[in-house]
Amino acid sequence: MKTRSQWGTRAGFILAAVGSAIGLGNIWRFPAVAYENGGGAFFIPYLFALLTAGIPLLIMEFTIGQKYRGSAPLSFKRMNKKAEWIGWWGALVAFVIGTYYSVIIAWAMSYSVFSLNLSWGSDTEAFLFENYLGLTVDPGQTGSFVPGVLIPLIIVWAIVFVILFRGVKKGIEIANRIFIPLLVVLFLILVVRAITLPGALAGLNAFFQPDFSAIMSSDVWVAAYGQIFFSLSIAFAIMIAYSSYLPKKSDITNNAFIVGFGNSGFELLAGIGVFSILGFMAGQAGVGIDEVVAGGVGLAFVVFPQIINEIPAFSEFFGVLFFASLVLAGLTSLISICEAYISAIIDKFNLSRTKAVIFAGGLSAIISLLYATQGGLFFLDTVDYFINQFGVAFIGLVEVIAVSWVMKQLKDLKEHANGISDIRLGSWWTFSLGVITPIVLGYMMFDLFRLNLLRLFPTDTGNYEGYPDIFIAIAGWGVAAGALIIGILFTLSKWKNEEPSEAVKQSKEVK
Repeated sequence: MKTRSQWGTRAGFILAAVGSAIGLGNIWRFPAVAYENGGGAFFIPYLFALLTAGIPLLIMEFTIGQKYRGSAPLSFKRMNKKAEWIGWWGALVAFVIGTYYSVIIAWAMSYSVFSLNLSWGSDTEAFLFENYLGLTVDPGQTGSFVPGVLIPLIIVWAIVFVILFRGVKKGIEIANRIFIPLLVVLFLILVVRAITLPGALAGLNAFFQPDFSAIMSSDVWVAAYGQIFFSLSIAFAIMIAYSSYLPKKSDITNNAFIVGFGNSGFELLAGIGVFSILGFMAGQAGVGIDEVVAGGVGLAFVVFPQIINEIPAFSEFFGVLFFASLVLAGLTSLISICEAYISAIIDKFNLSRTKAVIFAGGLSAIISLLYATQGGLFFLDTVDYFINQFGVAFIGLVEVIAVSWVMKQLKDLKEHANGISDIRLGSWWTFSLGVITPIVLGYMMFDLFRLNLLRLFPTDTGNYEGYPDIFIAIAGWGVAAGALIIGILFTLSKWKNEEPSEAVKQSKEVK
């Protein structure tokens, strides 16, 4: 029986888990979500969501991985043979996300270089879509490769492959020990510079000004749960894979609290930095904060370059700091995304790590080339929307219902975690996972399906972003459904490394 890899230290695991959670969304999604949902008052539902969904789900996934000592498919199989498909579904969603996430890191890498001489000029929107991405084709068409995206994309995958080839302790752990402290230092410098800009105070006031009437809206609470859920790398096989490398006597609940609050702390820091900068931009343009608030790609690659152009001193250095931070945050997340499906392939087919990285990682890298074409942005936008909404969120709902209601595993998982952790779990944990989280995720999924299924019919709403029906059917619904279907097919194949495993013995020991 092969010995499973382990983290070298507890700090190594925590840094890796925090690195997975801290990604591009912390920087470009959280500030806008908080501002649009009550400002300072948003932190009330946000904290409630962290304590009733984020950390409980982290504890659940850490416990599953540590107890059953396998990737997500293997852990679910050992929990119940009929549940293996849930793990594969999550691993396949991670695979899809990795194909386009790598491309956004490549953009950030390019923009780090552009920052040296502010190559984007004064019209940053035209530069992004026309000069850099070469977006001259219709949705569904690829056009030719864009060298400015293709070359950094190859560099991104080269870095990730080197780290993954070296394994858990010598590769992933060492990389996160370097990348995470460096990310924090770079971002702290960025934030300190941001809050000294003229108008920063107005931006911070807009960010923290509480609108307590907003928290009476159910949409704000759903937004809080959505932000927590999407920012913690929950439900697509990552945290189960990472925790499977923990020693037998690891403190699970403490680790989950550290990772959860570490991720939220970085989001708060990002909010302070982003809104200080937006306050400066609003002051320079003579407009209100609400006219410059943006999120996602638009914030990072259109608005921020505009702001960098206006910074009175060391603007190039400021730009390099920002985009280098995006690269580091993206790399730590991409490494964890790849490990989620690579560990599954290793377990299922009894492959060496090298072969699994070449096969699964190589396939992901090849598919990512699609997004390095002139029409790549349309594919990226559509796949990202559908795989996140109908992959990650839906898996989370299915996973928590399967574990808490169908397989009734919460009691056993709680006993296992309590047996090795300082912070003991009680009724708060079981009620959160058995009642609160399923209700909130169920409401989110109902609303999403209602909205998007209506778009399939000839109404004024039209398809997502007005894209053609056939394009949405293939790149949207097709990819989201494909992750589930392929996951089920993987479940039907036989295991090449069937072990009367140590994990099953460990599970009996706790009982």
